[in-house]
Amino acid sequence: MDTKSSAHYQRLYRQRLREQGLVKKEVWILPEHAGHLLALERKLRQPRTGLVSPEMTEAMSMTPIWTAQTLCSALAGTELISSGQASLELIQGADASLHLTMHDYGDLPLFMGVYGEQIVVEAMLWPASAVTDSARFNDEVLRSHKLFPLSSIGLEQRADGQDYYSMFGALSSASTLSDVVFEIELLADNVIKATEAYENFLKASI
Repeated sequence: MDTKSSAHYQRLYRQRLREQGLVKKEVWILPEHAGHLLALERKLRQPRTGLVSPEMTEAMSMTPIWTAQTLCSALAGTELISSGQASLELIQGADASLHLTMHDYGDLPLFMGVYGEQIVVEAMLWPASAVTDSARFNDEVLRSHKLFPLSSIGLEQRADGQDYYSMFGALSSASTLSDVVFEIELLADNVIKATEAYENFLKASI
């Protein structure tokens, strides 16, 4: 079977949209409205007779789209936080985020941000310098990532200039609160499992 890159499918996707008579328009919105814009975009791809009705507008306005602030307030009332399994802190800034300390996982720190239409939950694994053989390790991660459902491993540079491996999960910013809690607990569990699975690639001093 001829294997094609994702760029090939992206070109075909855009070509199909153009053949349907659709045009690309750039808009500027507040990030918390991204979910509404996505729903409206899909509706506006329909013929004129299918344009947004007052009922559709009202329905879309009722769709809950999380922000860091509203998500923090909602999570504070969940059993995860109220029972002491984890603690929660809102970090204010240009892009507010949440800091969770997972006490049942050895006080594992997790960070959560709401970016437009998605929520990202992330945990730092270890610095790249702690890996004994980066090429072998990266190869192993790519081959075994399916062992950790709904979580991915990435490499990013932090403020100190060093590269760090991190594990993260993403879900819609219109997800239910129970789905958000599930993602948090699943990520914490996957971090522990990943550390056990890849410990042979780490220097003894870590």
